[in-house]
Amino acid sequence: MSTGPDLLRTIVAATERITASRREREPLAALEQRAGLASPRGARFEAELGRAGRINVIAECKRRSPSKGVLAADYDPVAIARQYERGGAAAISVLTEPTFFDGALEHLTAVRAVVDTPILRKDFIVDQYQLFEARAVGADAVLLIVAALEQADLVRLQEKARDLGLATLVEVHDKEEMTRAIDSGARVIGVNNRNLRTLTVAVDASFELAAMLPRGVVGVSESGLKSRADLERLAAAGYRAFLIGERFMTDPDPAGAIRSLTQLDAARAFTAREADREGPPRTV
Repeated sequence: MSTGPDLLRTIVAATERITASRREREPLAALEQRAGLASPRGARFEAELGRAGRINVIAECKRRSPSKGVLAADYDPVAIARQYERGGAAAISVLTEPTFFDGALEHLTAVRAVVDTPILRKDFIVDQYQLFEARAVGADAVLLIVAALEQADLVRLQEKARDLGLATLVEVHDKEEMTRAIDSGARVIGVNNRNLRTLTVAVDASFELAAMLPRGVVGVSESGLKSRADLERLAAAGYRAFLIGERFMTDPDPAGAIRSLTQLDAARAFTAREADREGPPRTV
């Protein structure tokens, strides 16, 4: 067990301070009015991630990560997102967390203006205020991290997100969190292969939790995915979508990198697994 600092707790604390500061600058009532002008497409986000017969990639725009440092010194999320859309990404994830990932809500606004692909706001959501922010800047979905939330808050934030037309990607790391996600009514569950407390990565996490995914829930494997073989194996285990960031951010041809990961052989593995899912329901 790691005895180092709990990075997740540190980021959540920073997020709470940032959100309180934003609320002072723009009261909730004013933000609600601005959010009311947007038309999020949460249902489309879920549909794109759950499409059968193909490998569905969520391609991520992020300048920096706590584990790898700066990924793109000349970070241009608009140019990157255009490449992702050209490559056939099912969805685009935009980091908006400022302190540890150099993200900004303005990055998502700029990406929304140039792509039609569904967009996930990737951040540490701990307050309903952030859901209104996500809708206001053009997001179609938000990330909810089970480890960062009490169960009542997890349920409440999902319900509010749906009321606002936003989909939720509910992220887990172990069996206990998977059970909590299922109990909360999550429709899209992401298994993060990166431990957010220690930053270690183990793709085995996705394989260990695959059997717990209920029928009808879209499973997403996140982090540490680099090759088509990775995606083929995970697709065969039951995952319908894959969130990939560093692999694309460090590639000179992001569109080509996406296409190389979503070719026919991988799609065949996915289709075969879909046929298997017509069998007896899984149990938790």
